[in-house]
Amino acid sequence: MYLNNDFHRRVPLNTYLLIALLTVGTMGFSNSALGYLNYPTQVIFKSCKLIPVMIGSMIIVGKRYSLIDVAACICMCIGLIFFTLADSQVQPNFNMLGLILINIALVFDAIIGNVQEKVMKEHKCSNVEMVFYSYGIGFVYLLVYEMCSGELFAAFEVGLQYPMEVYGYATLYSITGYVGINFVLLLVKYYGALLAVTVTTFRKALTVVLSFLFFSKPFTNQYLWSGAIVVLGIYLNIYSKNQTHWNGYLRHWITKFGLVGDRQRKMTQTV
Repeated sequence: MYLNNDFHRRVPLNTYLLIALLTVGTMGFSNSALGYLNYPTQVIFKSCKLIPVMIGSMIIVGKRYSLIDVAACICMCIGLIFFTLADSQVQPNFNMLGLILINIALVFDAIIGNVQEKVMKEHKCSNVEMVFYSYGIGFVYLLVYEMCSGELFAAFEVGLQYPMEVYGYATLYSITGYVGINFVLLLVKYYGALLAVTVTTFRKALTVVLSFLFFSKPFTNQYLWSGAIVVLGIYLNIYSKNQTHWNGYLRHWITKFGLVGDRQRKMTQTV
């Protein structure tokens, strides 16, 4: 917006007020769910944002999806069900309120994505404008809420008592988050969305593994295979969006490892 010397706001302010409210809501409900759910369970649920996004885009944008997208959605639903059942069996303090909160966060997130897509197509606004107004207005929402509830002053008191833990971790979180977003954008720019999603999916899996390693919590094998079903659903969704590239990779590796006959290999090379 500023780099192009375009300071004119293209989207109505009322729309940004709604998007900012939904953004604050999805972050608030998601963080609140951590008080009732395992962190790995929260990560798995957030990885399955495709489900409400698909439903929301069908209602808001009017999109239609292929059978592969539907299969991806079904895999994610099945994986989520068994992952949640495993969590309820091994967690003595399992609370359904956590599931309600994280699902509300996902619904808000789905509405945000589809509203942003519709608005950006209609008003031709830039990503910079969308991020600036959405998060700027969201900051005002949070500031007003914190001041009215008194939590802002209590937070300052905690910050004075534990400056390193509060401000140090907040700074570290901000820097790593900014660097991470830029790395993902660079991956998309130079290597494509396929590799970028592969890296981010691996990151989420690594986050779950480290959560079990560094923080003591019950574990069951059901976490493994139910998480694998979710990952399968994620990659089915990726495949549906990049079938041309994936088919090329698959033909290359099948031919390389001799999984097809000579006649089929020649036909593949000819194609």
